[in-house]
Amino acid sequence: LTQSESNREPVAKEEEDSGEEEDGDSESTNEDSDCVNKCSEGVKKNCRSEKQSAAALCISVGSFSDPANLPGLAHFLEHMVFMGSEKYPAENGFDAFLKKHGGSDNASTDCERTIFKFDVQRKYLREALDRWAQFFIGPLMIPDAVDREVEAVDSEYQMAQPLDSNRKEMLFGGLAKAGHPMSKFFWGNAQTLKNEPREKNIDTYEHLREFWRRYYSAHYMTLAVQSKETLDNLEEWVREICIKIPNNGQPRADFSDLQDPFDTPDFNKLYRVVPVRKIHALTISWALPPQGKHYRVKPLHYISWLIGHEGAGSVLSLLRKKCWALALFGGNSESGFDQNTTYSIFSVSITLSDEGFHNFFQVIHIVFQYLKMLQSVEPQQRIYEEIQKIEANEFHYQEQMEPIEFVANICENMQLFPKEDFLRGDQLMFEYNSEVISAPLTLLTPATANILLLSPEHDGHCPLNEKWFGTQYSVEDIPEEYRDLWAGDFPLNPDLHLPAENRFIATDFTLKTSDCPDTDFPVKIIDNERGRLWFRKDNNCNNLFSIFYSLAEILPHKLSFFSPSLVLFDLFVNILAHNLAEPAYDADVAQLEYMLFPGDHGLFIRLKGFNHKLPLLLNLIVDHLANFSTAPNVFSMYIEQLKKTYYIILIKPDRLGRDVRLQILEHHRWSVMQKYEAIMADLGVTDLMDFVNRFKAELFVEGLIQGNFTSAESKEFLQYFIEKLQYKAPPAEPPVLFRVVELPQTHHLCKVQSLNKADANSEVTVYYQVMVNAHGRTLL
Repeated sequence: LTQSESNREPVAKEEEDSGEEEDGDSESTNEDSDCVNKCSEGVKKNCRSEKQSAAALCISVGSFSDPANLPGLAHFLEHMVFMGSEKYPAENGFDAFLKKHGGSDNASTDCERTIFKFDVQRKYLREALDRWAQFFIGPLMIPDAVDREVEAVDSEYQMAQPLDSNRKEMLFGGLAKAGHPMSKFFWGNAQTLKNEPREKNIDTYEHLREFWRRYYSAHYMTLAVQSKETLDNLEEWVREICIKIPNNGQPRADFSDLQDPFDTPDFNKLYRVVPVRKIHALTISWALPPQGKHYRVKPLHYISWLIGHEGAGSVLSLLRKKCWALALFGGNSESGFDQNTTYSIFSVSITLSDEGFHNFFQVIHIVFQYLKMLQSVEPQQRIYEEIQKIEANEFHYQEQMEPIEFVANICENMQLFPKEDFLRGDQLMFEYNSEVISAPLTLLTPATANILLLSPEHDGHCPLNEKWFGTQYSVEDIPEEYRDLWAGDFPLNPDLHLPAENRFIATDFTLKTSDCPDTDFPVKIIDNERGRLWFRKDNNCNNLFSIFYSLAEILPHKLSFFSPSLVLFDLFVNILAHNLAEPAYDADVAQLEYMLFPGDHGLFIRLKGFNHKLPLLLNLIVDHLANFSTAPNVFSMYIEQLKKTYYIILIKPDRLGRDVRLQILEHHRWSVMQKYEAIMADLGVTDLMDFVNRFKAELFVEGLIQGNFTSAESKEFLQYFIEKLQYKAPPAEPPVLFRVVELPQTHHLCKVQSLNKADANSEVTVYYQVMVNAHGRTLL
């Protein structure tokens, strides 16, 4: 039970895009609003948190417990349990109650745990708790609802099919030993829950009731509740309401004896896969003994920190210099698929360039060389303590989570850690232990690795099909040349080494004294021909601050009228980010976040983090902007990558729909299709450099600085832009117009044919245009 905090303003951990299923195409107006006034946004979030109460329940049962003849039953029960209760029989009564009182609910089924959660306005918490608890006390689960809810499960399955991450997981799970639960089909669909059971005279409904009686037992459950109510009241309500949840006293499901599930002939192979997206991707995976018991040391986090490092001496640094890779992720996601009581997965996933795809065995060799180097130098306490310090900073200054997410996290932690670590067990690194780190590190060898290689070039060459998602793939042994190389004592690579000390880690967290009157809103402190600066000292942000800069061309509308310029602008920002990736990586891992975004009216740069070291990052970005250059091979790599990015946007119904909508609403907007056509033209490095030089020649820089800075310090930041970029002031300040077409007062329907024929999903967008009348009131 936790009381909501209303006066904390900790540092926000920006959600990072893994790049696995995202395109990188964001709506500029949304990005702009996200960047502005982050601290005030935090206040708004806290105000909402005060009004909202939340509860979450974690049950120690999941898809591993599915009956062999009913794949997806645990997921199906997660749906069915909400279809009314004996006390509140209305089928969708709970959802209607929450909707009426500003709340929401959700649930998820993992391999060994199922989580239910809801939030609601504080004054309705007790009634909501009572309604919610009835699903675990006496759910109706009426037979008539079975077919309808099977369709809902099947719909989720259909939505999951086009995602390469799901397809990879399904294929990988199929490599497990026969009889191991990892090889099961966890999603469930109409085939497994309705059609086949009827053909085989299996009563799905009776199995559903039996599964609930066996596993939805009070002693398997952990509950977390958060509200501004007193702890005494919360405890009293929980005792009164939840005491009725049945307890069958049976031992919980235990799969810990099913060790080494991937010790099979199907592992340690090369799997070539045809992806949905036009990408080249390499995944090297190892199945290790379960590591959850070592949460105080977190050995896989230490290893993934190093294998995923992007600074000098790292795997990705070397691959980028060879133009073989665009991104790399290493580690364990801590999901049930990656970490459970039977194994822990450690993976290295690399997004390859075209050249990297054609040299993928050399890419794999570099990864193995780096791991061999780590094994030879053994774990380093200096590096561990550096990571420990960064994680501690993030933990102590984190932004208050939404109540519904916080309680969901806590109730799951209650299944995994002792009581004293419920709040921190999943985040902090408590103690250095070289032996615990070395144990899994020594197992990361070529002889125990499995390789998945995704590429559209495999189309037509993969005769096998995964049963549930239809993924086309082939399997082959590792070529003898590389098997012999990796079995021997192959040499280390001198370009691969441990990272240097991180100079971006904040150590000064004192709040600065204001040098001007405090204000509720940003005030203008500089306004001249070269730029404009807004400032607000926010003493409640607890060392969180945001910097938001907009750089615009003298005539930004040129971008709108000339599609090759838009493509060159996208290339410019992508390559600038590429150039910054290595030198700015230490800042990124030290919670100094930055974003470069090619907006409709110019380049947006956003920084956020601890004030102590963030000026170093700002200077680094401006320096790279001033000295921008690119090599022909890097340019070619990003041309090919941008083609794929545009293509991915076009084959996703939601992204295509958004693009068409904005093309209708905005004058002179170039569609992604037109940009895709433009990038197919013969663009070269000279075109890019001419564009960049013109872009930097005349600028108007406008910025907002908010947080733990003085106004004098803030003025120095704008001055640094002026001195380093040496730009001219535009003849007139370029107008930035955020305008859309005023739609006639009638209904309009625009139908768009999806460009991905293999995707059965549809997307519907309803757009309402809001007007403002003469009295300043909005009209819908």
